[in-house]
Amino acid sequence: MDELNERPADEQPAGERLAGESPGGERPAVGLEAYPADADGVRHLPPAALATVAGGLVEHGARLVMVVGLDLSGLDGAAGGAAGATAGAPAATRAAAAGATAAARATAAARAPAGLAVEVVLGLPDGELARLRAAVPADEPAYPSLTPILPAAQWDEREIHDLLGIEPTGHPDLRPLVLHELADLPAYPLRKRRPTKPAASEPATEPATEPASEPATEPGGAPAGQPPPVRPFRPFVAHGEGVYQLPVGPIHAGVIEPGHFRFSAVGESVLYLDARLFYTHRGLERLVEGRSFERALPIVERACGVCTVTHALAYSRAVEQLTGTEVPPRARFARVLLAELERLYNHVGDLGNICAGVGFHFGTSQLGWQKERLLRVNEALTGHRYLTGVVAPGGLRADLPGPVLAELGATVDGIAHDVRGLVRALLRSEGLMSRLHGTGIVSRELAERLGAVGVAARASGLAHDLRRDRPYEAYPELDLPLVTMTAGDVAARFHVRAQELAASAAIVRDLAGRLPPGPWREPLAELPPAGRSAVAGVEGPRGPSWLWLMAGPDGSVERLHLRSASFANWPVVAAAVPGNLVPDFPLINKSFELCYACTDR
Repeated sequence: MDELNERPADEQPAGERLAGESPGGERPAVGLEAYPADADGVRHLPPAALATVAGGLVEHGARLVMVVGLDLSGLDGAAGGAAGATAGAPAATRAAAAGATAAARATAAARAPAGLAVEVVLGLPDGELARLRAAVPADEPAYPSLTPILPAAQWDEREIHDLLGIEPTGHPDLRPLVLHELADLPAYPLRKRRPTKPAASEPATEPATEPASEPATEPGGAPAGQPPPVRPFRPFVAHGEGVYQLPVGPIHAGVIEPGHFRFSAVGESVLYLDARLFYTHRGLERLVEGRSFERALPIVERACGVCTVTHALAYSRAVEQLTGTEVPPRARFARVLLAELERLYNHVGDLGNICAGVGFHFGTSQLGWQKERLLRVNEALTGHRYLTGVVAPGGLRADLPGPVLAELGATVDGIAHDVRGLVRALLRSEGLMSRLHGTGIVSRELAERLGAVGVAARASGLAHDLRRDRPYEAYPELDLPLVTMTAGDVAARFHVRAQELAASAAIVRDLAGRLPPGPWREPLAELPPAGRSAVAGVEGPRGPSWLWLMAGPDGSVERLHLRSASFANWPVVAAAVPGNLVPDFPLINKSFELCYACTDR
């Protein structure tokens, strides 16, 4: 039988090629001092230096946060935005805004002209962020791909190519990621000035009588004014005697989100899995552009139904960075309490879903009931079972009610006690645990290379947690245990969740009895000048969700990018399945329990 990795390099799936050495061998470490940071902490590089500098930082322990594509042409002529936004403000505020606007003009003059750009954000070992931005030429928007040296960036770069038409030269797998063939979307939908499709009712125009010597084209090869052709998606498959293809989805038997999974298998043994998502792409990042900070919040918050606190908190922290707003102590502690309640109900539900992956209905039903109890606690505390509409820039939308807080610790303690009993019963089930041990193994090396985050990373021995690595809100004042395992299989991910939910219950019990008195929201300090940007991350139930935010004129959103933990971990799921049986896929998938919605956005 022909093995998968015996095919030519250009026909191998990305996961097989990403593990290799970067083109040109070793990349030297490059000091950041060669590129001074601007007021936002952004270092401006030429495109040719982007991969070299990023590669040097990765060699010294940096990890990928995100790669975001930008179209800054919307900032042309927006220099007066901040001043206009403060026209009715007090004199001191107007003076401060004028100074900020002047500084913004001076900074902008030193930068590349507004247009297309790519920014790479890396997390350094000391907890700081390195932001590297490269402007790309409009007539040939391209830059050397980061994926060969930083495989975790593979989906980021494919998304940028789809939505902005910026090509990562040398990327091993530039198949469409976000845009599907039947999607009725404009070309490069995140561009400010993009080719438009002619209306169906418009009559066809006659060709020019004087042919041009060189027809004008848009990037991508389409005639000027027309979108480039939609590239067909060709799944990667294994070839050889006895190999067959098993397509699953995007519509599934259960009430779950849509995703297409194509297995290459021999008998029941999986050789390769190719996953295709973005069937629920809603264009949220485009939808928030031009909205005020307040009006954009509900959209960002609803990127995912079960990570509402995570996304709302990441967005609020980014807004607070841009505006220089100091959150009151009561709100900082309350935000941590809400984040741990979100982690609690997610982890309990995820343990039950792992049981569902093997048909162990006792665990599914019993843990499902415990999750329901937690959702009812959420509703009593905030008015919403999934904690929507509570976190806001500056603090909270409303204070948490004292009578419910007084009983919260004891209530959560009782639920946590019952969950511990159920977990002990599940661990004693040899039939269940035999399915979990050794299934869906993700080695430490693979997790590091593909940029695994959250539970998936900690179950493979990577000690990463934003609550400890870059503590925010009230986390610096808490004693937070870091739970890790080394096996990297489904059982390890089960154990990490079981121990983390116990820690979350202890934090909720602690904070419910000692929220500081005082105000629970602070008005935004001042509107930032157009073009200012910030990056904020929050450790959610599935790992860190990072949000990149740029201010537009009059305190609006110019550009927003959300990279959720699920987005980061989906390539890891695909890499965890080969070597297992086809019936193991539901179990492996549920042990990651990733969201489709906040991946697709």
